This record gives sequence, C-alpha cells and structure tokens, in this order.
Amino acid sequence: MSTQPVGDGRHRVVVIGSGFGGLFGTKHLKRADVDVTLISKSTTHLFQPLLYQVATGILSVGEIAPATRLVLRKQKNARVLLGEVTDIDLTQRTVTSVLLGESTVTPYDSLIVATGAQQSYFGNDQFATFAPGMKTIDDALELRGRILGSFEQAEVARTQEERDRLLTFVVVGAGPTGVELAGQIAELSDRTLEGTFHNIDPRDARVILVEGAGAVLGPMGPKLGGKAQRRLESMGVEIQLNALVTDVDAHGVTVKDKDGTTRRIESACKVWSAGVQASPLGKMLADRSAGTEVDRAGRVVVEPDLTIKGHPHVFVVGDLMSVPDVPGQAQGAIQGATYAAKQIKAEVAGNQTPQDRRQFKYFNKGSMATISRFSAVCQVGKLEFGGFIAWLAWLALHLYYLVGYRSRIITIIQWFVTFLGRGRGQMAATEQWIFARLALEAVYGDSEEGEEIVRGAAGRRPPGSSQANPTGNGVPATAEKSGGDRKVG
Repeated sequence: MSTQPVGDGRHRVVVIGSGFGGLFGTKHLKRADVDVTLISKSTTHLFQPLLYQVATGILSVGEIAPATRLVLRKQKNARVLLGEVTDIDLTQRTVTSVLLGESTVTPYDSLIVATGAQQSYFGNDQFATFAPGMKTIDDALELRGRILGSFEQAEVARTQEERDRLLTFVVVGAGPTGVELAGQIAELSDRTLEGTFHNIDPRDARVILVEGAGAVLGPMGPKLGGKAQRRLESMGVEIQLNALVTDVDAHGVTVKDKDGTTRRIESACKVWSAGVQASPLGKMLADRSAGTEVDRAGRVVVEPDLTIKGHPHVFVVGDLMSVPDVPGQAQGAIQGATYAAKQIKAEVAGNQTPQDRRQFKYFNKGSMATISRFSAVCQVGKLEFGGFIAWLAWLALHLYYLVGYRSRIITIIQWFVTFLGRGRGQMAATEQWIFARLALEAVYGDSEEGEEIVRGAAGRRPPGSSQANPTGNGVPATAEKSGGDRKVG
C-alpha cells in the first residue's frame, strides 16, 4: 500500500470519476488555489451519449473517449490517478484506490464523488451474459461484434429458421439509447450493408424495440414520443409496448404482455437499455454517513448543497446524486460538478463557509434524442419539435460537448460520410471483443462456470453433445475453436 504525499499545504481536492461530472469539476478548479487528484478506473473521459454510434460503426472509440491525462495535461494543479476506488474513509478523509492489486491511499480536504451509474437488469444480472448494456466502451465494442457477427453467421446459416433468428435484433428499453440504437441498426441493415452479402439480403433484418411501459420516450411526453414511434415504424422497426422481458438466453427473449400472456422472440443479438443502477460507492457513502439514504436506484439522497449529512466537504454529483427534477443526463452532472467546484473555490478563498452556501438549482436546458439520419426530437422548456431542425440541433449540441478540436473535426467527417452517403468508417469487429468480458468472468470466477458462461453466450452445446452447435450471438464460425471454448488463465 502506498500513501500519496501531503503536498505543499494547499487545499486538497479529490475527484472520483472521469465522466462529465468528474472532468468538468476538475477543469472548473483550474485557477483555484488547490491541488486536484482525479481518480478513475478508466483512462478515458467517455462521451456516453455517442456510444451507440461506436456500436453501429459510425464513430471510433477515440472520438468519444479521449485520454483523461491528455485532456488535463495543461492543468498544472491537476493529476490523474488510475485505479478503482474501494474505500472512502469519511473520518480520516482518505480515499483508497486499487490498481493491479496495489492499494493507494489519497487524503483529501474536499471530495467530489462522480462515479455515475451502470446498467441495471432489475435483479436479473444473468441477462448481461446474453444482452450487454450500453454504458462502457467494452459494451459498445462487444455489441458491434455481435451485430456484425449476426449478419456474417446468417450468410452461412443452413436453415431459414436459423437465418431468421440471426437476423432478428431485439433492443430492450425505449428510452433515448434504445430508440437511437434501434434506428441505427435499421439504417445499418437497410443502407450500409445493402448488396454486400451473397446469400442474404440485410434489408430482411428484423429490428424489435421492446418497452415495458406504454410509450416510446415516455419522459419526453406523448407528442415527441409519438413522433419517434412513427418515424421508427416507417423505417421498419417493430415497437412492442407494455411488454416486459422476463427471461433472456442465448437464443432469444421471453416477453410478458399486458394481458399476462407470455411469448417467445427468437433472436441472436440482444441489447439491454432498460434501466440504470448507481455506482456501489453511493451505498458506501450512505452507510458511513448517519442519516443519509439512497433511492431505489442506489443514488444518494443529498442535501440541498449536494453534500451528505454531517460531511459538508463531501459532494455527490451526476448520476450518483438523487435530486428532485434533475434527470440522469450529462447536463445534471455538469451543473452539479460546476456548483461543487464553485463552493470549494469560494471557501478556499475565504469568501464563504459551508453554512453560507446557496442551494443547488438545476437549469433544465431540455432534452433530445436522434432517431435516424435527418430526424430527431427535441424538448426545450415548453417548446417541442422534431424532424430535420431537431436533428441539426442534436448534432450541434453533441459536437459542442465533445472534448477536443480533433475529435470534433473527425466526428463531422464521419457524420458526413455516414449520413450523406452509405458507408461507415468503423466496421471492424473481432471475436475477442465479444468474448473479452465473458473470459474475464471465467478468470475471476469459477473456471468451469466461466467456461459454461462463454459457451452459453455463444449458444453452444456442452462438450460431447451430438447435436449441432449453432452460435447464439452471430459469432463467426471460427470462434468455435479460438474464442468460446478456450480456457483462460
């Protein structure tokens, strides 16, 4: 175990997380008389709203995930520490992080916790084996491999039944991510892949959007939700509302309809975008702070100044905080982190005390979601509109928040190629992207169980079975030997 040096006596700020909250909080302290340590288990700042474009071959990882060290290179009072936070000692004011088994203890005077949220399967975590979420770079690359692999496997499928299963894509959850992903899978099959296969027509792909509630984009209201639904349906996307997914396996999903009946959708490629769960650090903070609670999603119910009870120097921001009427979006994280940084700067400068703080007020700048090329929906205050103008607004906003001029320029070029033409510049996919997560589960869990997980995700039969070995996620046939059944470690 190592302990970070005390430093030159300046106020020490530790920021946990390199997402919107962590990065913007750190950058806002650039000219403050403080030393900032940003601790993150990822080396990059991930622009999550564009992950689905990585998954569908529009953008590369580099455009949406610049290295955090490079982003903060010119900020002299900030340093980056790679590691996963395993402990926060509120009494001693220290943060313990672990990297490759080596623990590091970092002391703080002020703490900003911005660790965000992860995919929630509502207590059915086993679904993740067959239906990855859309929260990390690994998720996006794995999904790209599954999508493209499904088309490749359909090309060599021996029966129409198997071909139909491989060309059926199920997206669970009709929020912004689900809507955007379903639209892009439809465009990928209808435009980009048209004419590229000999035995199949990619335009025969079936894209199904399953939603447990009764509307698409429910939080955006019936007008915009209706616009999005009609546009998706015009693209051939099948929308199934009031349909709860009760089981997911290698070969498809089981759905329970509103009338209580259950049915089966045979599908090789599934993606889960139906819910989020806050980082486990939220529960840790609540357990160690008397009177602090978490909501059903694990988010910390914070004080009006975004701190936890009894600890005015510990701020919780972004998807980890529970504040009424503040959505789990980038704007909430940015505004919360900026607010926390302002309070720290004012108190370090001697201009206020924690008792003098004004409560955090969220300014709702609206919400939007893209559906397809040239079509999006946008909500700004009471103004609601959709179509081409909303799509341009969506492009402009996302370009504005991308970090770095290089990323913006390359993103514009890639969008130009994709939306005005038919090509996509990021169509590479490997079987390792598909199996990496499952292989790690095999390494860190029981080895026999891990091998069964890998085999099951690919839809393979147990060793020695006399039955055929159909793949469950569209993995190229070569993965039979070199990917799924290989022992790891």
